[in-house]
Amino acid sequence: MRSFDVLVVGGGHAGCEAAAAAARMGANTALVTLRLGDIGVLSCNPAIGGLGKGHLVREIDALDGLIGRVGDVAAIQHRLLNRSKGPAVQGPRAQLDRKLYAAAMRRAIADQQGLEVIEASVDSFIIKPDGRVAGVNTLLGPIAATSVVLTTGTFLGATLHHGLSTMPGGRFGGAASNRLSATVLGLGLPMTRFKTGTPPRLDGRTIDWSRMEMQYGDASPVYLSDAGFVAERRAPLPCAVTRSNPAAHEIIRQNIALVPMYAGKIDGIGPRYCPSIEDKVMRFGDRDGHQIYLEPEGFDDPLVYPNGISTSLPANVQAEFIAAIYGLERAKIVRPGYAVEYGVVDPRVLAPTLALRDRPGLFLAGQINGTTGYEEAAGQGIVAGINAARAAAQLSPMIFDRASSYLGVMIDDLVTQGVSEPYRMFTSRAEYRLSLRIDNAGERLTPVGIAIGVVGAARRDRFVARNEAIEAARRLVSKLGATPNRVACAGIAVNLDGRSRTAAEWLTHTDVDWAAATKVWPELADVPSAIADTIATDMKYAIYLDRQATSIAKFRADGGLSLPEDIDFASIAGLSSEMVDRLTAARPTTIGAATRIPGVTPSALTALLSYSRRAA
Repeated sequence: MRSFDVLVVGGGHAGCEAAAAAARMGANTALVTLRLGDIGVLSCNPAIGGLGKGHLVREIDALDGLIGRVGDVAAIQHRLLNRSKGPAVQGPRAQLDRKLYAAAMRRAIADQQGLEVIEASVDSFIIKPDGRVAGVNTLLGPIAATSVVLTTGTFLGATLHHGLSTMPGGRFGGAASNRLSATVLGLGLPMTRFKTGTPPRLDGRTIDWSRMEMQYGDASPVYLSDAGFVAERRAPLPCAVTRSNPAAHEIIRQNIALVPMYAGKIDGIGPRYCPSIEDKVMRFGDRDGHQIYLEPEGFDDPLVYPNGISTSLPANVQAEFIAAIYGLERAKIVRPGYAVEYGVVDPRVLAPTLALRDRPGLFLAGQINGTTGYEEAAGQGIVAGINAARAAAQLSPMIFDRASSYLGVMIDDLVTQGVSEPYRMFTSRAEYRLSLRIDNAGERLTPVGIAIGVVGAARRDRFVARNEAIEAARRLVSKLGATPNRVACAGIAVNLDGRSRTAAEWLTHTDVDWAAATKVWPELADVPSAIADTIATDMKYAIYLDRQATSIAKFRADGGLSLPEDIDFASIAGLSSEMVDRLTAARPTTIGAATRIPGVTPSALTALLSYSRRAA
């Protein structure tokens, strides 16, 4: 029997990040996928990043992950969203060439030392008498592993819905994992079903682009990866925007009985923040239109992804309502849209490492945990891969907390609150978001990655060089000084109070940005723009960052108090039976995690805090 330290099941975004991370850490790793060609496939829209999601990508990148650098290599255009708002809520987004992305991801996986890819169908787990998962059974034979990471995406017991017709499958052309689904159910895990969907793919040559509002990428792009993995390529391609209209809405209303969700054919819960066009029409009947983003699928690919009209109506009805939309009157559907219903495990059964609490050796990552989106899946993948490798080496787990990363926010949300609908990352979910910016992801996470061995030499050297440059720039702005008169002579409106201040102090003023500061101190123009942006942001928000640092310290003081894995909440004095039930379902590992469980009362938290301090 073949044997590995870490075995990852599934070659999607979660699986690729998990397998590559484990291999970078020195674990002998295997990635098992049903088809080699499935590695790196963008199942839904051809884009990565955005608000919250772009933060996750930068954090994965800071840990030497793949999604950002591969995305930059395959980008059709880059845009920084929320550019007019504060740095904390700005997020990079890249439109991608599907074929280039998949090819680049396959190259990254093939080039990863210590990682072997196996093409096989996984049917079940190898389970030892003590309940530990010790590998998988495939049609090629059993494969043993110390740690197994399961990343099934939307394929676990999945069903495709086209109108009232159904067939097994996790995406167009992808078979469902039915045997594996039965195995997961056999573990006794709490499960539910979620639903997602995709729009029809259109032939871009049949779209009237002259009637569209064109949307171009940024002239000075902000990349997904901080490492600048950008190859020379052709000129960026624009996207375009149109809208649905009352005529298209009426066609949808007339055929609503043919939508599987409305016909009672789907039990799964769909994503609130990415509803189908049917849901938009039925739930927001007062709206006369909804935006549709026409996204090219590649430089040499005529297919266009009409983001905003996900649908599971029959193909003929899809053609009818699309023909009613401005600019799409003659648009040809190459592949109709459809809905996917798939199995999800309640993530409250997981530890913050993404390991199953009651099934040693098994980790879950990606949409199986109830999330939606490439970025959320990739983020879970890298965390699961790190911890699977550490578990295989008998090392202590690596926990990312809410104060250090969006990765920590997401995982804490999942394992303490569970999911009632597909989970999507937003900046609003992070209470410390002023400290969790895209520009400082490396400062926050790369030192951790270096310490645990997941960051390679090239990334480490780049980080050291950047860190030295940041420190040198901070010393410079702390050393340079000027009087208000000198600053005013540079054309900057300031209060002439006569008090000299350092450049760092002047940068906290509303009217003094880095460009203005270079007029006072020309030597600041030599600081690279990426370094200058980080320094200027830190200076501008210094007061708020100091307050947040105090809040984080308090969070880690009391909120970081540990609770035993095997804690019996019923034995804690002062907890009602309702509180015992809520806490037992979520099984928080810290006081902080307990505070975020819906319905847990202040008195219950007081009892837990008292118990934790006595236990310590």
